[in-house]
Amino acid sequence: MAELMIDYITSLDGYGSAEGWPGLWGMGGPEYDEFLREDSTQPFTLLMGARTYRLFTGFAETGEEDVSPLTGREKVVFSRSLREPLDWANTTLVDGDSVEFVRQLKEGDTPLRTLGSPSLCRSLLNAGLVDRYRVVVFPVVNGATGSDRIYDGWPDVLFQTTSLRSFDGRLQLFEGVPTHLGDGPPPNLR
Repeated sequence: MAELMIDYITSLDGYGSAEGWPGLWGMGGPEYDEFLREDSTQPFTLLMGARTYRLFTGFAETGEEDVSPLTGREKVVFSRSLREPLDWANTTLVDGDSVEFVRQLKEGDTPLRTLGSPSLCRSLLNAGLVDRYRVVVFPVVNGATGSDRIYDGWPDVLFQTTSLRSFDGRLQLFEGVPTHLGDGPPPNLR
């Protein structure tokens, strides 16, 4: 069975991006770049929503951000507003139920990962389909300019930590296995 990992980058206050800030908040560095290069060699199918697709298609067209490692990768975009043919190579459009489609993909062997797409991630988490969660936290607070709040509408989730790592003396990676708690903490936590 294929594993599904939610994969995010975020500010300290939970934003996925911020108006006027460059990609990666301008804080990428050699260790993080190497991690991304190594990670991009792993097999996986990328899952995203329409807004994320439009953003990354723009990057691919303009070259503003280097998304070439993603261009050759198999991608699935869930949208009722996009129409075929899609501009970004190797992308399949699904206009039906994302949860059921991902449930079927998980029956295969190819690992699955999300890219951005907070609403999609929330749906997959609520459906119990997420096996791992990975986030790289950037040391910035975007209270005034932040957009794409990642955790709004999420249920309470407890994580069993599987990996912690620092990059370039400032970025923090957290990886864990989620347990969906529903409406609040379990009674045995103190």
